[in-house]
Amino acid sequence: MALIVQKYGGSSVADAEKIKNVAGRIARARDEGNEVVVVVSAMGDTTDELIELAYQISENPDSRELDVLLSTGEVVSSTLLAMSLHVMGYPAISLSGAQAGIRTDSAYSRARILQVEPKRVVRELEKGNIVIVAGFQGMTEDMDVTTLGRGGSDTTAVALAATLGAEVCQIYTDVEGVYSADPRLVPEAECLAEIHYEEMLELATYGAKVLHPRAVELGELFHIPILVASSFTDNPGTLIHGGVAMEVRNKVRSIAHNLNRGKITVVGVPDRPGIAATIFEPLAKAGVSVDTIVQNASMQGITDLTFTVFKSDLARAMEVVKPIATQIGARECASDDKLGEVSIIGTGMQNTPGFAARMFSTLSEKNINIQLITTSEIRITCIINADEVKEAVRALHRAFEIEEE
Repeated sequence: MALIVQKYGGSSVADAEKIKNVAGRIARARDEGNEVVVVVSAMGDTTDELIELAYQISENPDSRELDVLLSTGEVVSSTLLAMSLHVMGYPAISLSGAQAGIRTDSAYSRARILQVEPKRVVRELEKGNIVIVAGFQGMTEDMDVTTLGRGGSDTTAVALAATLGAEVCQIYTDVEGVYSADPRLVPEAECLAEIHYEEMLELATYGAKVLHPRAVELGELFHIPILVASSFTDNPGTLIHGGVAMEVRNKVRSIAHNLNRGKITVVGVPDRPGIAATIFEPLAKAGVSVDTIVQNASMQGITDLTFTVFKSDLARAMEVVKPIATQIGARECASDDKLGEVSIIGTGMQNTPGFAARMFSTLSEKNINIQLITTSEIRITCIINADEVKEAVRALHRAFEIEEE
């Protein structure tokens, strides 16, 4: 008997009928002889609605109480799913994140899983139950409820799969799998049969919303294959794993894009030791994640420093950086919130020349100006104007002939 972990996103359990549909899929997995642990997200837009409600009560809701509030969404969907399975005649039990043994740090709204203590989950499986776990949440050593941030249910599912030694973690959502580009922008985009952990991590980090990067990292670390598929069809989906065939790995696999980018430039920065730390340490303490960093060559001891942040963090980042710029004697501090980024991703870029040249020439042919460039061994990312991202994605998808794989 195999143990599998399934996760269902909010769109998959958005109403009673969809919950019944999910229950049917779980029942089929059980009928095939599997032990089944299921992780669920909150129904539909419940999390957004709870956040909106909290801010109607308070302009600055207490972070602890907000996490307790938001955790209720997953509790509702897990209990309803267990009830649906009971009606079908299957033994099932719902557990909160705390009951399932998800132990976290105390960083409210963005907690990290420290460990999973699955004793209760194992006991319920031994009793013959299907175990339904509320995703997105855990508990600190002081028994306070925490939430894991957006996409946290993916992380819950893979963490449980790793701890329980599951054969596979199946992530069910409202898309067919991982595509070679966003099919809303590129109708000819292909659903990939398989993709390597490294490529998926870059995709998830640089724009693909189908799976959270933390979940991919856990999958790779503990060698848990992750299947991404639709909860509304029986299409095979995309398998994320480490054993992707050599021929598949020898090319660009996908084009990612992200419109959530802002840029800050500190102009006229004195070029001396410690200046970068003076700027970036306060940003880290403020919880602002910095991505691309570019420092121009120093001229007469003066340089310009440019970096990107999430657009949603731009205002907070400027509040931090402006007084620092004045303190260090910089000439000015400017920002731009009308940026996006486009990336080509594939392990084939590691040892093969020409990918960067083709990417840059393709964008040039479309008269798209590149403002910043960042790379990894298997990714090249260009920061461009947000209103040119759609055209860039389409042009690059054609240029690298991804649809012809």
